[in-house]
This record gives sequence, C-alpha cells and structure tokens, in this order.
Amino acid sequence: MLRVLACLAALWGAPVLGQTDVDLELVLLADSSGSIDDGEILFQREGYARAITDPAVVAAIRRTAYGSIAVTYVEWGRFDSQDVVVPWTVIDGQAAAERFAAALTGPPRRARGRNAIGAALIFGRDLIEGNEIAGWRRIIDFSGDSAGNFNGPTIAEGRRAALEAGITINGLAVLCRICASGRSGSGDLETEFADRIIGGQGAFVVTADGGEAFAAAVRRKLILEISGGGGPAVARAGQ
Repeated sequence: MLRVLACLAALWGAPVLGQTDVDLELVLLADSSGSIDDGEILFQREGYARAITDPAVVAAIRRTAYGSIAVTYVEWGRFDSQDVVVPWTVIDGQAAAERFAAALTGPPRRARGRNAIGAALIFGRDLIEGNEIAGWRRIIDFSGDSAGNFNGPTIAEGRRAALEAGITINGLAVLCRICASGRSGSGDLETEFADRIIGGQGAFVVTADGGEAFAAAVRRKLILEISGGGGPAVARAGQ
C-alpha cells in the first residue's frame, strides 16, 4: 500500500506520506563544552531566540521557495554528550518562530565536557539524515569559542561525514561573550574555523566579539543561510 501511495505521490507531485518538504534543514549546533558556564548557555540561547524571531529573519524564511524551514537546536560537549534542546520544528512565520524561541529558553543544560567537535558534527549529520524532512538545502550551523578537539572522532572525520552526506557546515566563531570587544584568547579562531571546520557549497564563518555582536552575528548568519546567499569565507558580524 505504501509503495502505491509513493508512486501516486510522485505522479501527482505530492509529498510522500510522512514526509515534510521545506526549503532548508538547519541544525543549530551550539557550544556547551567546559569553557561555557551556565550563564553563557543562557546567553547563547537568548541570542538565538532573539535572532530567530527577528522580523528580517522571518521575512527571509517567508521568501524561500516553500516559505518554511526546519530547525533544531542542539548543545554539544564531550564525544558522548550532545543534547537536542529543541527538536525539529517547521518555522513558516512569526508565530512558529515565537514558539521555537519559547521552547529554547526553558530546558536545563544537559551537554557538558571537553570539546568533541568531530562527534558534534557527526551528531548533526545523523539528525539531518534520520529525520522525515526533505529540504532542498541542508546545513549544520556550528558555533564555538575554540577549535580544540580533545576526545572522540577528529574534526576531519566529522567534517568529512557531513560533507559526504551533502551537508554544508557554516561556523560562528565566538571570540568573546562578556567583553566589550576583542578576543577571549590568542590565535585566529575564525581562520581556524575556515581551514578546519566549515565546508560545502557557499560555506562561511561569521565572527562575534562581544554581547551585541553575538546577537547581530547570529541574525546575519541565519539570514545568509536561509536566503542561500553565502558570503565571504570569513566575515565579521557587521560586514
């Protein structure tokens, strides 16, 4: 019976039973490793909640081919510690965006431990591959304050797993959350992200170096991902 329904759906141009068609499948993969305290977890969630409900972001969603995207928010820590804070949600307007934002701010923190970026990327890949959603585009939106990988699969292994599945990886390099501007550590984090983590069609890194810059960077990144516009490989939030 299901085979007959599938054949009829293909002939009529209708979705297969149980499948949801959207323009974009987006995994928001947020840092919850040992360098992030509980206050910063809340800060990150509030930043994403503000961004997803921003009128410019909602307008970008409405302008897509289907007028909708599917989003899930995940926090990652060590290799065996990833938590789906908000499961796959179809956002097709302001009301749905508000519901996603409300769901984002409530649950307790559950992911912890030293950085396992490779494992986090594989987890994001599996979420996309295992859902019942068909998106024209599929993106893992990775954020973190370092490019260290201390356990589990290597970054290269995680990156390759996503790219081989046809998934693009974009990055948000968080340079400093609580200072007015500048960096929380040494090195060139955005270049490390560009060289080692991001990949796929139109992949890019956006950087954030302060409280307001974080919210602006998330908003900018979401608009670029939703619109499919891409951008320079590395861009600061204000660019």
